[in-house]
Order: sequence, then structure tokens, then C-alpha cells
Amino acid sequence: MKPLPIRLRLAVWYFALFATGALLLSLTSWWMLRHTIETTLRQDLQERTDDIRIQLQHLGPHPSGDQAADAFDAIYRFRDDGKWLQILDEKGRWIYRSSRMATLRAPLAPPQALPHAGLVGMLDRGNRPVRTLSLPINVNGSGYSVETGISMNKPLVLLHDFGLGLLFLTPAVVFAAAAAGHLISRKALVPVGLITAEARRISDRNLDNRLPVSAADDELSQLSTTLNNMLARIDAGFRSVRDFTANASHELRTPLTCLRTEIEVALLRPRPASEYRDSLEHLHQVTLDMSTLIDSLLAIARSDAGTEVLSIAELDLRLLLDVIAEEWTPIANRLSIQFQIVGLPSIETHLIILGDRLSLLRLMRIFLDNSFKFTPRGGTVTIAITPGEQDVLLAVQDNGPGIAQEHHAAIFNRFYRVRGDTSRQRVGAGLGLNLASWIAEQHNTAITLESSPGRGASFHISLPVSRQFLKRINSATPRYVNPLPRATECRQ
Repeated sequence: MKPLPIRLRLAVWYFALFATGALLLSLTSWWMLRHTIETTLRQDLQERTDDIRIQLQHLGPHPSGDQAADAFDAIYRFRDDGKWLQILDEKGRWIYRSSRMATLRAPLAPPQALPHAGLVGMLDRGNRPVRTLSLPINVNGSGYSVETGISMNKPLVLLHDFGLGLLFLTPAVVFAAAAAGHLISRKALVPVGLITAEARRISDRNLDNRLPVSAADDELSQLSTTLNNMLARIDAGFRSVRDFTANASHELRTPLTCLRTEIEVALLRPRPASEYRDSLEHLHQVTLDMSTLIDSLLAIARSDAGTEVLSIAELDLRLLLDVIAEEWTPIANRLSIQFQIVGLPSIETHLIILGDRLSLLRLMRIFLDNSFKFTPRGGTVTIAITPGEQDVLLAVQDNGPGIAQEHHAAIFNRFYRVRGDTSRQRVGAGLGLNLASWIAEQHNTAITLESSPGRGASFHISLPVSRQFLKRINSATPRYVNPLPRATECRQ
């Protein structure tokens, strides 16, 4: 069964609430009126009985029937026409009995048979019901049963008229509740309609539009604010994807154009073998740059999609740096740059960290690639290790031209590049540091940059250590031999 719309459900709930309230109020009002009438009648009958007690006291003990009849007739014949009164003594003799009571032959129990609180009854005299109270009293040492009555015509007419009024008023209130529920539900959902209409107008072409937020700090304004925040994130994501696609296309087009141009120039005329070799070496370098670019693009795409999952495990930092030294020592020799690793503990000490091996190798390669690009011949690139109790501080330092303060935050953005003035510099695609920042985030840390113009650059990252940090090997023979000295210097 298809659920009802919210507007109709609200109207039904409003109707049910008001209808139930009106019905309960009507029933409660009718019951309270009836209870008030009953209480009033009981008090009135009790007061009449008290009057009878006073009259019996005046008559003295053991009054005769004629004496009592004359006395009570003088008082009550013109008050209610003496209709509803009868008095019986403890011996069963009638002290007084009005004509109406005598005609009805209404029985009356002796005082010793009546309860102390009295007995309330009803006499049915055709269309004139009478409410009676039979009460035992003690006067001048003698017991009497006194029964008084009040006609119920007026109270019943009052109850009937009041109930008839409620019978007509309650449905009117119910219908008014239905109309009010419909109007209130429509008014309550007007802001929702505005939000819906505005949301329908928003597409991928105008994600900068925002939903209206009411001035009242209520649930609807909170909903609009939440949706606006979501739209801001979606807009940022769309912009990022568009910028990434445009920049990636541009970066891939440049090396492809270079390849095409180099090949076309080589095919224009026959050339010596040395020129073909130079062309092939240049083409090889271009393909290497393209491979690096494509690899970075794929890694960033996987990280954005959440499919790039790192495997955090215990790693020996010394073994990791051995791989780095083996890769970058020949490059340092070729570029006439001094390359060194400082701060490692003694060879007998294991420096165990927690991290993903391939990701940390990529991160170190990104740092070193930037350092070697911008460090002039004869300069120095240093990997500094600072062990601590909870983590290891790893820094890659160079003495290149440095980076101005205004670029420190932006260099970690995609495709952002700070162009230097060195003729030998190979400007990259601007993806490396962004990828390095993501790797650091996956290791629950962040990259810190210390640099200023003319003073080189230093990238710092803190890696957590495992419980085996600084664990010494008791064996006389180490598990491996480090091919890189504690401070390795490589010069051409």
C-alpha cells in the first residue's frame, strides 16, 4: 500500500488530535456537570434532614402523631407542598408522612436498619422522578428514619440541554479541527516546498546556488544548512574533478606533443646513427616522465575513490633507507650532488616503524625528486633521522633556492608548481607533493615544510614507532649488512 503524503498525514494527525480532545472535553464536561448536580442534590437533601432534626427537637421527646403532623404541615405544606417527606420512629410508627409519599406508599426502613451515611434512592412517579435520601437521626434520645426527596425534572432538563448542546458543538469542533489541520499542514510545509523547488533548479551547472535558510533556528533551517553544506562539498568535488581532468589532459598532451614532434623531426630526412640515438634517448626520457605522470594520476584517482588501501605493518627504517640509498646514489653522482643519510642508530639497533612500505618509498622518492631538481651542482641533499620515544622524525633537506612563505600551503595542491630559475630544472606536473600529503594522512601524520628563499627546503614527517623500537640484537652476527655508511657522501 502506497504511504500517504506528509501533508495528508499531518492533516489526519491534527484532525485526530483535535477530535479526540474535543470528544474528551465534551464527555468530561458532561460528567462534571452531572457530578455537580448530584453533589448539590445530596447537600440539599442533607440540609432538609438537618431541618427535620431541629423541628423534632422542638417537639420534645416522644411526640404524638397528630402533634407532629400539625407541626410539619404548618411548615412544609406550602414548601414543596409537603410532597416528599416521611418520618418513622424506631418503633415503626409514622411520625409524619406527606400526602404524596402516602399516595406512593413509599416504604421506609426503621432507623436501626439504615446505614449511618444514609441511603440514596429514586422514586419513579411517571414522568417526574424524585431523588430521595433516607437517613437515620437521633433526637432527644429517640431514633428516627427521615426520608426527604427532590424532584429531578429541572436537573434532568439541564443535563439534557447541555448534552444536546455538546452533541451539536462537538462535530462542529471536529470539522473545524479538520480544516485547521489542513491549513496548518499546508502552512507548515511551505518552507519545505520552497526548499524542494530550489533544489530542483540546482544541477551540475549551477552547484554554487544554495537553498533558502529561514531566520528561525528550527529543524527546517538546520536541514537547509545541512543541505547547503552538502552542496558545497559536492561543488568542491565537481570542481576538483573538472580541474583534475583539465590539468591531467593538459599535462598528458605536452609529452605526447613532444613525442610526436621528436618523431616527425627524426623522420624528415636520413640521419646519422648518433642523432637517432640522441632522439631515442630524449624519447625515452619523455616516456619516463609520462609513466611517472600516469602513475601519479592513477594513484590520486585511487585515493579519491577510496580504493587505495595501505597495509600498515612493522618496517625496519634502515632497510627502507638502504633501498633509497641504492636508487639515489647514482643519480647524485651523475648530478654532482652530495647525498647523505645522518642520524641512524648503530648497526646493531633495529629502528622499527609502523607504515606501508611501498607508500613510504613513494613518499621518500617524491621528496628526493624535488630536492634533486632544485639543488644546484655541488649542493647537498640530506636525509636526517631523529629517533624519539614515540615516533621517528624523518627530514629531507637540501640547499636549493628555497620556497617563499606564500607558497608553503599551496605546493601541496594538485598541479601547483613553483618555478625556479635554474636552467637544469625539470619542472614536474605538480602532483607529487599532493600525493605525499595523502600518504602522510594515511599514516595519521602530516608533512611540515621549513623553507625560505635562498636557504633551501626541509620536509619533515613523523612516523610512529613500534614496541620493538631500539630493540638490540644480542646475536653476534647481524641479520643484514647496511651497504650505506652512517653518513654517506656521494660526489662526482
